[in-house]
Amino acid sequence: MQATEVICIGSVLWDVIGRCPSHMAHGSDVPGRITRVPGGVAMNIAMTLARFGMQPVLLTAVGRDDEGTELLAACQRLGLRTDHIYRSDDLPTDRYMAIEGANGLIAAIADAHSLEAAGDKILHALEDGRLGSADQPYGGMVALDGNLTLKLIEKIARSPLFSTADLRVAPASPGKAERLMPFLRHHRATLYVNLEEAGLLCQQPFPDAPTAAKALIDRGAARVLVTNGGDTAAEAGPNGLITACPPEVLVTRVTGAGDTFMAAHVASEATGTSADQSLTRALQAAATYVSGGTPL
Repeated sequence: MQATEVICIGSVLWDVIGRCPSHMAHGSDVPGRITRVPGGVAMNIAMTLARFGMQPVLLTAVGRDDEGTELLAACQRLGLRTDHIYRSDDLPTDRYMAIEGANGLIAAIADAHSLEAAGDKILHALEDGRLGSADQPYGGMVALDGNLTLKLIEKIARSPLFSTADLRVAPASPGKAERLMPFLRHHRATLYVNLEEAGLLCQQPFPDAPTAAKALIDRGAARVLVTNGGDTAAEAGPNGLITACPPEVLVTRVTGAGDTFMAAHVASEATGTSADQSLTRALQAAATYVSGGTPL
């Protein structure tokens, strides 16, 4: 294991995204652009980590169909390790579809059924000695996303395979935020959530990120980072409460912004950067991403 290695567990799929530069309402039928790019929470995190000089290792499920073969080739061109990915003979490669307008994300559907069906098969490299085992568990950073089933997330939370890992956990979307409940009292987990997801985990709304971060700590979380779009973000944990404001930018895309924030923060901390500087750098990277640039 190298110091720059990060295992990324979760969704790796094709993102099909339609973007329109104008405001969209329910039922809108407008001109725009439709793209298909490698995506998924684990994939987005891994791509950003690679840009920051880290060495991401993907643990996921990808079909043996043409889309899966094309997706793995794209991963390899981006410098991501794919040799431990579970390839299914009977499950198709997953997909995500989203519509974005000038007023943000209009709607999205994540089809991660193959990842869910694969279950703990995606973790074999962590138990058979290739990346770790129950006797010698993996001791580096692990980025985990909430596209896994609740059953598998609960298993990971108590598994000896992760007993020495530095766990960084994201819910994937507000609709899957409550799947992270097993990590709410986990002593080795850092949670990355937005304001809405924090409210779902605590079963109450919050006016701002600092309030939400403190509430999550009160509920037993070891460490949390809470973002709130263009408003103040917060970190709470062993370093107390830290806040920072993201730079103001023109938003041209939103899908993947949270993943970029998390990856930039992980990469910054891996190099020994202080907590407050890591938060600031992560917000800068996310702002660069949503404005259409490439975080470096």
